[in-house]
Amino acid sequence: HTYSILINMRVVIQRVSKASVTVDHNITGSIGQGYVILLGIEKEDTIIDSDWLCKKITALRVFADTDGKMNLSVTDIEGECLIISQFTLHAGTKKGNRPSFIKAARPDQAIPLYEAFVSRMQDALTKPVQTGKFGADMQVSLINDGPVTIIIDSKTRE
Repeated sequence: HTYSILINMRVVIQRVSKASVTVDHNITGSIGQGYVILLGIEKEDTIIDSDWLCKKITALRVFADTDGKMNLSVTDIEGECLIISQFTLHAGTKKGNRPSFIKAARPDQAIPLYEAFVSRMQDALTKPVQTGKFGADMQVSLINDGPVTIIIDSKTRE
């Protein structure tokens, strides 16, 4: 039998008309039209997952063209991105009512992958990527445009 390790970097992408993140009463990131990306990193994730997600996200066609159809990518519209680390995307809720976060990567593994993801997104976009603060208590404010919210999982490649 062949066994494979299930890798599972997970993102929630929200198409926004504007968004910001606040840490300790200070705005650390603010964008206009583009994406808020909530990024959850699991223990088994690698740079391959990060690279695949960046390519997928920047190519997604969810912005309206001149005919009003979702046909343009964030790069086509020269949109912005606000990236927020969110380990709770890997909450396990199978047993009991208190979520388990055992699958979430520890900071020593997650921080380099988070930074690589931010760097890769920055390379792909024409405007600076905005971020929160890894591991901090953050308040995210956004106007979800549409609303359009998409979940992508690097394990299932969808």
